[in-house]
Amino acid sequence: MDLNDNILITGGAGYIGSHTNKELSQKGLNTIIIDNLVYGHPEFVKWGKFIEGDLNDPDFIRSVFASFSIKAVIHFAAFAYVGESVHEPEKYYSNNVINTLNLLQVMREFGVSQIVFSSTCATYGLPKATPITEDHPQQPINPYGKSKLMVEQVLEDYSNAYGLKHASLRYFNAAGADPDGETGEWHEPETHLIPLVFDVALGKRKQIEIFGTDYDTPDGTCIRDYIHVTDLADAHILALDYLERENINLICNLGNGNGYSVKEVINIAEQVTKKKIQTIDTGPRMGDPPILVGSAEKAKRLLSWEPRYASLEAIIETAWKWHSRK
Repeated sequence: MDLNDNILITGGAGYIGSHTNKELSQKGLNTIIIDNLVYGHPEFVKWGKFIEGDLNDPDFIRSVFASFSIKAVIHFAAFAYVGESVHEPEKYYSNNVINTLNLLQVMREFGVSQIVFSSTCATYGLPKATPITEDHPQQPINPYGKSKLMVEQVLEDYSNAYGLKHASLRYFNAAGADPDGETGEWHEPETHLIPLVFDVALGKRKQIEIFGTDYDTPDGTCIRDYIHVTDLADAHILALDYLERENINLICNLGNGNGYSVKEVINIAEQVTKKKIQTIDTGPRMGDPPILVGSAEKAKRLLSWEPRYASLEAIIETAWKWHSRK
């Protein structure tokens, strides 16, 4: 990427978007951030040019593209609560799919042909084998995962018809925080395990719920693959470079390739925080696979991407540093 290029980040006031914005800015690139602040935080936009607005308004999107020469787009803007998507599918299809079509329409109008898309391992559904590779069948089991898969398919069709070059990055569990403490994980409502555990450590809640303790795993709790948010940000920048250099599409997983159970996460958090975490066992949630661990060998091979935070302890330490002073 040329240092004179403007990179548009949709959803750039959110968790992963704000970390990616920082990494791009540290590389000297110009960033334009769009966010409607439904879930984003203006305090997180410490770099680049921030414009509040919503992708449901094509004229707003046009005004941004008309005001700045946009080279490429990194598209984070989406709703991402799995449970909510089951009860409010219209909200998810409208925001995640229709609003993406609005963005793609304006990109075509202004001749912008590169996009990095924030996808998810939820497009795979219940895993048939682990670690999950990119050729695993995509059979999502909730509207959130379905909405992301729809966008992946739209991008492929737009590539065939209009020459759009895209990278769809399927993350596993994003975790951690900026090691400098400038941005971190802040969801309202919070549903992610690690920040909820920290709330117990800080006395903000009495206990953490464990959803299911009799899965077919070594300790009976679900196993997940945790990837540091800064490593995710690095991968997005490498994907942008890949599109520019190779001019071909890319689909790859982003994960550590290591699985940790819910109980293991809580035990490590106790070691990091030096606090006892009270737990309560509740029933399993519908659709929770026992194990979700991804293979990121493709990203490592094609992007020369290597996660800097290989251990869950290191990931949790950065998260605690930020969360404990939030």
